Amino acid sequence: MATDIPSTGFLRLPQVLELFPISKSAWWKGCATERYPKPIKIGPRTTVWRAEDIRAFIENVGREQDDAR
Repeated sequence: MATDIPSTGFLRLPQVLELFPISKSAWWKGCATERYPKPIKIGPRTTVWRAEDIRAFIENVGREQDDAR
């Protein structure tokens, strides 16, 4: 699934949640506690995440799950 993520660029919240399916509120809480990648505010109502950060995060979560097995 991480291969569906562009190598560079930005992802909006709906795109992030397609890749890492949790609720919006859970995602925002994870960002606030620095469990999830840091958001970037590019406008008054526009927040994005770096595609590279999301890719690394998802790959890291996958490794942690593999290690737990």
